[in-house]
Amino acid sequence: MSKKRIDLLLIEHNLVDTPKQANALLMAGKVMVNRQIITHPGMKVDAKAKITVKAERPYVSRGGYKLAAALDAFNVDPVNAVCADVGASTGGFTDVLLQRGAKKVYALDVGYGILAWKLRQDPRVVVMERTNARKVERLPEKISLAVIDASFISLKLILPAVLKWIEPRAAIIALIKPQFEAAKEKVGQGGVV
Repeated sequence: MSKKRIDLLLIEHNLVDTPKQANALLMAGKVMVNRQIITHPGMKVDAKAKITVKAERPYVSRGGYKLAAALDAFNVDPVNAVCADVGASTGGFTDVLLQRGAKKVYALDVGYGILAWKLRQDPRVVVMERTNARKVERLPEKISLAVIDASFISLKLILPAVLKWIEPRAAIIALIKPQFEAAKEKVGQGGVV
């Protein structure tokens, strides 16, 4: 049984292109040999061992999957759109919009310091933290696509504000959360409807 360095095997198996990429994956704990995580680039392993690399998530949060599915289902294309992401949180929706070609995204959230660093650094993102969307009368420009994933508040309270920001033929995609839409007496223990 011959042994080789794991970083070199990653390149040989076309799992990475460079030693630098191999080192980054290894140090992040994303490489497994025979179901065991390997973190040291110089470690020698059986050259015929099964090597797997944990897949990277395509978006900064799982929320991205929800919006991606909605954009596809409703046939909404954000290319060159000026967008608003209400309830941006970590930025899963914002990330999808940017990856699909949005020109700009206003990322609004009542929280602070939650938006992913890569989105904060993107010049197409206007970070609007500590911002209650209900109280925003206007944005610097009209919005052609608004996406909403707000918690602890009814869409009935958010939509009137959002409607002031949008172009006449704009699209709105909103995640409906029954526990925040139903009357209090209809919501059970722990928010179960």
